[in-house]
Amino acid sequence: MSISDNRDFLKEIKLHPERFYIIHYSCQSLYDDNDGLSPRITSIAITHYSTEQTLSFSTHAMAEQLHIERQNVKERFDDIEKELLNEFYKFIRDRRDMYWIHWNMRNLTYGFEHIEHRYRTLTGTEPPVIPVERRINLNEILKSRYGSGYVKDPKMASLMELNGGIHRHFLTGAEEVTAFQNDEFIRMHNSTLCKVGFFHSVIERLTSGKLRTNSRGWGVKLDRLFESRCAKTIGLVGTIVGILSPLVALLALF
Repeated sequence: MSISDNRDFLKEIKLHPERFYIIHYSCQSLYDDNDGLSPRITSIAITHYSTEQTLSFSTHAMAEQLHIERQNVKERFDDIEKELLNEFYKFIRDRRDMYWIHWNMRNLTYGFEHIEHRYRTLTGTEPPVIPVERRINLNEILKSRYGSGYVKDPKMASLMELNGGIHRHFLTGAEEVTAFQNDEFIRMHNSTLCKVGFFHSVIERLTSGKLRTNSRGWGVKLDRLFESRCAKTIGLVGTIVGILSPLVALLALF
């Protein structure tokens, strides 16, 4: 099944929450100030939506597995990143038929294609690709439901401010670049983890009608009304009445 809009998404994730994973990653600068032509991947975090179990792949953990000292991380980064991506795709391989919720991971600059490109570059082999139709951009789902101006730019940070405040581990893109330059890979990893955790809470608030945005339109209010427990109860009563009415009419003939 392909999910085309916010209604499809809400229906499917309520019925089958076990089919959804949330993914986010951090990397080197997205601009031309890198040592290579494409940014290195520094951490990837994945949360299973229904169980909230989180799996992560990070520079510092891979370096420890390979017995690489902190001072040698930069010069051995190819080995570290290759191991990170190998472990990531081992997990992905048998789960490509699941839904993968992300935040603007949509092209070669930043997205699934970028991760695939780094894997091909480092290993010389093809990765097990997640089909495009199984990728769900949470930002686009929110735009579809609440309008393009549902929060001010930058949207992720603004949405976080409205729904509990900025997490202490949250880093902006510019802050992640600085962290990479300073070899603060654990700091980058913690930022990635806090973002997948935040996306999980956004989805829970979205499905329960409790997500706070700047949208005030009647369309949004009507959506919330019709998805409320009251509306569902009315719908159930209406269905029961519809079933019983012909029986009552039939009994009245005797």
